[in-house]
Amino acid sequence: MTNRGGLWLAFAATAWLVGACASTPPPTAQMAVANAAVTHAMNAGAQEAAPGDMRTARDKLERAKQAMANKENGLALNLAQQAQLDAQLAEAKAHADKARKAADAVQDGNSVLREEMNRKAKN
Repeated sequence: MTNRGGLWLAFAATAWLVGACASTPPPTAQMAVANAAVTHAMNAGAQEAAPGDMRTARDKLERAKQAMANKENGLALNLAQQAQLDAQLAEAKAHADKARKAADAVQDGNSVLREEMNRKAKN
């Protein structure tokens, strides 16, 4: 009798797990958002400014696609969200890098102007 009870419990647990996995719909919208975030970051120059973050974002996006193909929708959603965040971080680093370079260029220009003004003041 205990063997049947254990078998019934195992069956019920398996049925619950299958039902829980099936209850999460495919994260198609989040996949599209994550894909767009990766593309946007690439276009912003994140590959050069933050190659590690971009590699992580692309890897997680690929893993999300694989999970979705395997009908592991919860995992796919989680990975797609992480990929989006990693891509956004990489893009922010790219913008910060560009801003830093622009600030350096302005400072260099100011130095040149100061030197020119000092030279003219001495004459």
